[in-house]
This record gives sequence, structure tokens and C-alpha cells, in this order.
Amino acid sequence: MIRGITDTVKHLIIINVIVFIGRMTLGGGNLFMEWLALYFPQSDLFKPWQIFTHMFMHANLMHIGFNMFALWMFGTAVETQLGSKKFLFLYISAGLGAVLFQLGYYYFDYYTAYQHISELGLSSDLIHSIVNVNAIEGNYIKPELFRNGLVEVLTEAKYSGPQIDTNSFSALFDMNKVTSSTMVGASGCIMGILAAFGMMNPEAKLMMIFLPIPIKAKYFIPGIIILDVISAITGQSFFSPSNTAYMAHVGGAITGFLIMWYWKKTQFNKNRWDR
Repeated sequence: MIRGITDTVKHLIIINVIVFIGRMTLGGGNLFMEWLALYFPQSDLFKPWQIFTHMFMHANLMHIGFNMFALWMFGTAVETQLGSKKFLFLYISAGLGAVLFQLGYYYFDYYTAYQHISELGLSSDLIHSIVNVNAIEGNYIKPELFRNGLVEVLTEAKYSGPQIDTNSFSALFDMNKVTSSTMVGASGCIMGILAAFGMMNPEAKLMMIFLPIPIKAKYFIPGIIILDVISAITGQSFFSPSNTAYMAHVGGAITGFLIMWYWKKTQFNKNRWDR
């Protein structure tokens, strides 16, 4: 074992680095994204295995660097206390919890927008084609590109229903934005590990790079989760990039908390996991 890194943490870091190198060097950067990033289930690019593989994908060097640093710093401590089996179960479960929360959040936005187009009488196939219009240019989804794609799809389908007004266009554009969204990174997994660390080490003092003041874990970690909830609701980013999947962070943390709560509650009975 490399000094200061437990075995499972070391192997997870290695896997993440290998996938990141592949993502940056193969297929012009798009091959790994199309196959391994998690797409919204309404997207033509969605594949079931992405529910797992997205946990090992990262957008850029800063993204993977920050996540792997957090994995090493908190994961090593948690694995030392829990053992490798429990740690890996916690890690993957938190990642799945992150998926559940983030996709649930996306579905809420998607079907909220869907309510505004019900009078258009669009078939499910036509809606599917519309929400899969490629309106991405660089890192942004452009309304003008979506408008051009929408006209093309409707013309091809010989649409003759009610006129698509500004509100309907906005709703369709919002549905397209949700469908175009991707989810990558180990952040949800790491938030679950962070929650576990806080439950096992509530008096440990932590600091943020942007706020170099020692704060006890039992206050620091709930505070981070609350900020993520606020960011998800308001769109206001505090410390993370604006395209962060905030509800994935929340889902990972809650999953980690619930697993640790259960293990702590049952640690002396037959349901206890052995290392």
C-alpha cells in the first residue's frame, strides 16, 4: 500500500485517473463522454450502464484533481475505520443515491415544462425528436440552434397543430436542456464518504480553501449540504462551478448518512456487516 492511502481508495483513484486519461486522449474527447457519462433517460445517448460508469468520469483536470484529493483525504480515514468492504459499499451506494436525487430533480423540471405543451397535441415520438435536437455549441445550449432544429423536426413531421407561442417554445427548450444534460464525476460518492466521516469524527475540525477557519465536522458537513440545496433551488453557486449537479451532492450525502445511521444502529446485532 502506498503510504497514507488505503487499498480501496488507491484503486479507486487509479481507475478514475485511467478513465480520465482515456477521456482526454481517445475519440477527440467525445467517445468516453458519449458512452460513459450519464445522460437523461429521454436522451438518445442514454445507456443503462452509465448509471455506474459516470462515477469514474470527470470533466477536466480541476474536477478530477479536487475529487481525488477529497477521496484521498476523507476516504482513507473512513476506510481505515470501516474496512474495505463497507467502504466500497458506501462509496457505490452514495453514487447511486446521487443519481436518484439528480435524475429526480431533472424529471421534476422536465415534467413541469411538459405541462405547458399539453395543448399542442404533440405525439410522444415527436416530443422525443424535439427534446433530442442538438442545440449545443461549445459548452452552451443555444436557443437559436434549438429553434432551427425545432422547425426542421416539425416540418419533417408535417406538424399542423396549434401555433407554438413563446411560452410553448420556452417549455420545449427547457425540456431540451434537461435532455441534453450530462452527469459526470465522483462527487456524489465523495459526499457520502464525507457524511460518513462526519458521523464517525464529529469533533474533527475542517476548513475550506475559500474559508480558512477551522469548523467542527458536525457543523461543517451539514452546512455544505445546505449550501448545495440552496444552490440547486436558486441557481446561485457559492463555491462550485455553475454547472454542478447540486442535488447529486445532496443525494450522495443523505445516502451516506442513512447507511451510517443504519450501521451504527445495528452494529451489535446479527445485521452487522463484518469487514
